[in-house]
Order: sequence, then C-alpha cells, then structure tokens
Amino acid sequence: MAWQETVAQTVAGLGFDLVDLERSAGGLLRVTIDLPWEPPAEEQAASVEQFVTVEDCETVTRQLQYLLEVENVDYRRLEVGSPGIDRPLRHQNDFLRFTGQVIDITLKAPIGATGTEVAANRKKFRGTLERADEEGQWRIVWSDEPPVKPGQRVSKKRVQAPLQALTFRLDELQQARLAPLVSFKGRGVAGA
Repeated sequence: MAWQETVAQTVAGLGFDLVDLERSAGGLLRVTIDLPWEPPAEEQAASVEQFVTVEDCETVTRQLQYLLEVENVDYRRLEVGSPGIDRPLRHQNDFLRFTGQVIDITLKAPIGATGTEVAANRKKFRGTLERADEEGQWRIVWSDEPPVKPGQRVSKKRVQAPLQALTFRLDELQQARLAPLVSFKGRGVAGA
C-alpha cells in the first residue's frame, strides 16, 4: 500500500476528509483536511457549518508524524491545515455543498464558437454555482458588468448587463475553487 493511501486512511480514521495531499521538492508535505459533510435531509433545516480547528490539525499532525516514521517516508516539514476560504472543489459532494456560492472555474479547453457575447477562447469564469437540469451537470451564472465602487452614483437609467450561464460537467474542469468574498466591515454579510 502506498503511503498516500495510508495517510488517507489515517485521516479518515480520525474522522476527517482528506481534501488535498501535496509533496514539494523542498521536503514539504502538506495535508489539507476538512470535516465530513453530508447533504441535509429534505425535512431538516440547513445545518450550522462547522470548521476545522487548530486542535484538529494538531491531532492529525501528531498521528501522521508517527505514521510517516513507521512508513519511512522522507520529509522535512509536515503541514496540516484546513482548505481555507478559497478551497478547491473536486468532487460531486463539494459542488452539492457549495451550491449557491460564488466560485471560480477554469475549463480544460476553451468553450469554442458561441453565439453569445462570451469569447470563444475563454476558459476562466467567476459566478454563482447552480445545479443544471441534467444529472451530473452544473451551471455557473455570471454577469460581465463591472461591480459598482463604494460611493459611486448609479444612474436609474443604467441598463444592467444580462446574466449569462455556462453548463459544464466535472470532467471538463481543470480547476474549481470557492471565490473568497471578504468584507472588512465587521461581522456583516460579505458585500454589504
């Protein structure tokens, strides 16, 4: 069994999901963990989001140090952390969990010829994640209108840019991440 599989089993045995496992040339071994997520039952209200704590990372670090020593894995530094606010989305469960959130996606190939205002060679998009009508497909909805700057006056006659949508499958993605929307105005809603 490869050491990567052993790390994944150990992290799962401690009650966490392995989000990412990265090994760099400088001897850094980076392990990203998250708490398991299950879709809420239809009759159940949306559950409170829980986050990985420093104590969780410490527990996993200690266990992995013993494991890596037993497995004789050569590394200089071990880093265990949470996915952060710009976490990668890789699995169907990630997309289910973050439906309705703003995400950034990069396609493997440009979208090709279009009959819309979207450039045919465009590969990167930022928008709101939605479920598509067909099984296994997702949709990202965005507007290319520039955001209004704080304090800027907006004319009532201003015509808003239309919303655009792109439907995709997970195998068409090179990368998908949550788009960090950070507000430095206290604990209010982001963007308010």
